[in-house]
Amino acid sequence: MNYYLRASLGFALLVACSCFALCANVQGQTFTDPEAAGQAYQLQGEYEGEADGKKTGVQVIALGEGRFRLVGYLGGLPGAGWKRGDDRKQAEGELDGDAVAFEGDTWSAALADGTIKVTSEDGDSLGELKRVERKSPTLGAKPPEGATVLFDGKSAEQFEGGKVSPDGHLMAGCTTKEKLGDGTLHIEFRTPFMPEARGQGRGNSGVYLNGQYECQVLDSFGLEGEDNECGGIYSIAKPDVNMCLPPLAWQTYDIEFTPAKTNDAGEKTAEPRVTIRHNGVVIHDDLELPKITPGGVEAGYLHLQDHGNPVVYRNIWVAEK
Repeated sequence: MNYYLRASLGFALLVACSCFALCANVQGQTFTDPEAAGQAYQLQGEYEGEADGKKTGVQVIALGEGRFRLVGYLGGLPGAGWKRGDDRKQAEGELDGDAVAFEGDTWSAALADGTIKVTSEDGDSLGELKRVERKSPTLGAKPPEGATVLFDGKSAEQFEGGKVSPDGHLMAGCTTKEKLGDGTLHIEFRTPFMPEARGQGRGNSGVYLNGQYECQVLDSFGLEGEDNECGGIYSIAKPDVNMCLPPLAWQTYDIEFTPAKTNDAGEKTAEPRVTIRHNGVVIHDDLELPKITPGGVEAGYLHLQDHGNPVVYRNIWVAEK
């Protein structure tokens, strides 16, 4: 091997190692057990109450290294009063002992002991919000008579490449062995707690309907709710409301999928359509799917995308029409 080739390979290896180290640094720690997630995880979450005489919801997002973001929703939490387009307030804060202080434009908030106390710029009390833990109303839903159970925690035999985690959950990165028709799919998922990670590197996976239309799975807690965030149909439609719960909370998708229709000559007469409920709230209502999204598999199968994060699934069943 000549000198120039050795030098080129050496430089390429150095760049690759540097990129790997940078990605590892950006991703930081990953937690799949709430008991091991630490103080930041205990502070992060949802809060409800009144502020300035109005029903208010707050989501507190851990950003790593003792930093947090507060997102306030006038009218209540997403799906519980607040809707897309309503007013939102944001502020950044840092951990100081067991408390976090946030500074808004004309207000401030102090988080400690499961309570957020809001005050005006003059120091007057505007109200208190208490920590809440919302759960999907369809969590643990039992399959109706005649439904096909794809995963019940006992075996991944219905999936090509299916692997069961030590705690009995289906790991991302698998595809059903049999094709599925139109009908209703119930699936539960959990994203990891990755406070230092951002964007698509934070609890990324995807539920591919008919193998070709991705309903995004991502830790999008407290974000705007875009088409590449949790509940979005990738590159097609953002969810009507971002119903993403905090990481490590079990969440649900209840999906009614209708494949494309064709005539006797095999010509397409109607595009596929989908209605999706995320944690019990409709986020896509009879949505037309005009194009295939990237990263899918052969048409007809349910595919659970592996994007390098320990996202897991459970209680998967389909009731076909």
